[in-house]
Amino acid sequence: MNRITITLCAVAMLTSACSKEPTAMDLAFADAQKVIESIVVPDFCTDTFLITTFGASTEADPMHNSLAINSAIDSCSVIGGGSVVVPQGVWPTGPIVLKSNVNLVVSEGATLQFSTAHEHYMPAVLTRWEGIDCYNTKPLIYAYDAVNVAITGKGIIDGGGNNESWWYMKGRRDHGWHEGLVSQKEARGRLFAADVAQDDVTERQMDVEDGLRPQLINIFKCENVLIEGVTLRNSPFWVIHPLMVNNLTVRGVSIESHGPNSDGCDPESCSNVLIEDCYFDTGDDCIAIKSGRNYDGRRWNKPSENIIVRNCRMKNGHGGVVLGSEISGGFRNLWVENCQMSSPELERVIRIKTSDCRGGVIENVFVRNIEVGECQESVLKINLQYEPDERCNRNFPPVVRNINLENVTSQKSRYGVYIVGLEGTENVDGVTVANCHFDNVADGNSISDAINVHFDQLYINGNDASDF
Repeated sequence: MNRITITLCAVAMLTSACSKEPTAMDLAFADAQKVIESIVVPDFCTDTFLITTFGASTEADPMHNSLAINSAIDSCSVIGGGSVVVPQGVWPTGPIVLKSNVNLVVSEGATLQFSTAHEHYMPAVLTRWEGIDCYNTKPLIYAYDAVNVAITGKGIIDGGGNNESWWYMKGRRDHGWHEGLVSQKEARGRLFAADVAQDDVTERQMDVEDGLRPQLINIFKCENVLIEGVTLRNSPFWVIHPLMVNNLTVRGVSIESHGPNSDGCDPESCSNVLIEDCYFDTGDDCIAIKSGRNYDGRRWNKPSENIIVRNCRMKNGHGGVVLGSEISGGFRNLWVENCQMSSPELERVIRIKTSDCRGGVIENVFVRNIEVGECQESVLKINLQYEPDERCNRNFPPVVRNINLENVTSQKSRYGVYIVGLEGTENVDGVTVANCHFDNVADGNSISDAINVHFDQLYINGNDASDF
């Protein structure tokens, strides 16, 4: 008995001697784990509703199937919930509205193929478009004020976006626009002017002829949301747009959409979010975290907060993980780890973009264990002068603070760390880059109007970049 006790004590002493104190980054990610454990992931009753039972057919008109799918969802929700199942096959459809306690299951071998007839997406619904509240064209999949909703399965959801259907509305010739076609430019300006004028949202009525393209998935003011396993393709606009959602899990999702503004996942004014094991190949930011634009963002004053991104792969995109630019409500607490990013078409890895139109505080960003093959511009980009020609009230200087990168490797980029603060200010305060190796960097680091920027074993092209 005594011998056993002595042996155990010896092991305990050895373990104590060999263990090391947790670093600040370790402690930060311990906080992330607490957030993950607090996120409510919905589960559902076992009742199953096949869309074919409600009249859906692979040979049917899209709006016929839209009615059938929505009827199945309504019936499922009314009895307390369950799964609405899309079986194998290609299913033409119009807009789908999710309801509480419903899991929309897109089975392996199934494709939801959304109509490209613009009139199918009217009348308009309440949403946000580029951070501004409005009534706009129906998102292809929409939920409002619901609890416990999900989109799961191993099937495909195809928004039908291309240069002939939706993408030309951007108003760019490289996306199919030409004289005589609808462009978003006039309506976008009108919507932004309505924000400046602080018009009531009921006066901001848009329709398909205004060219403000709809999101593929817009989940608005919902609790406990799961999107898992599906492949999302060819979105008219942003792909996944959770808006004012609490408890969101996006897991094992593949996003392939190269249209204009094809952001992969844009949590806006959301809290307690986990994005993991996903693949992004997009025409804009892979993940872009937002909290409203200018007046509307400040009016709601609802930050995004407590967001974890891990074990994801990013290919093409303007940025891998991005904060902004519609970030007027502020942001706090981002953790990114164990991701791989690489493409000649990936512009940046970690990006913060904002301006004195926006205001707000962005703080507490922790990034570790990221492998970058190559990116065009920079590994870390902080820009407080984004879109300098935007017409707005520029009396709202933003603050960015406590940004931390550790164990990030990159094989090719133009810059390592690229910071553009507001001229003559100290509004970028506290950036630490530690134990990082950036190789084949063309122009080193570029830093202006920032304070408390620290490099600890940051190696640029093999050379130790000391604090400046």
